[in-house]
Amino acid sequence: MSPRVDDVMKLCCELSANQQVKTTVKHSGKGALTAGGLAFAGGLVGGPLGIAVGGAVGGLLGCWMTSGQFKPLPQVIMEMTTEQQQKLYEDIMAIVGSIDWTDVAQLTAIVLRNASLQQQVTAALLNYIHKELQAEVHYID
Repeated sequence: MSPRVDDVMKLCCELSANQQVKTTVKHSGKGALTAGGLAFAGGLVGGPLGIAVGGAVGGLLGCWMTSGQFKPLPQVIMEMTTEQQQKLYEDIMAIVGSIDWTDVAQLTAIVLRNASLQQQVTAALLNYIHKELQAEVHYID
């Protein structure tokens, strides 16, 4: 990975760590599918009451299946494939491409000092995570 791509990935990690963002990638769909599937099966077996019971049991099972699946966004970023990181790099460079930096510390300082720039980079990062990785983003209280 080129040093500039690495710098941008580290910037994204720093921004998401500062905002304490966690994600769940593709696991929420598993939980929803479980809840819906059991509600459907319950409906076939028990009619309207079966839908309620199946949905409740499915919801609990889906919750159990996906518990602990949330990961800090910096971990998700560093686990992305090279191709995914390259695409994220291109999205972020559309915003910070005119900035001249020498290392990740300087790039991070420049972005963190400029609220508008920080907001744009964060929005691009979260948009990428949501659209490309189909992940849900959650802020830690």
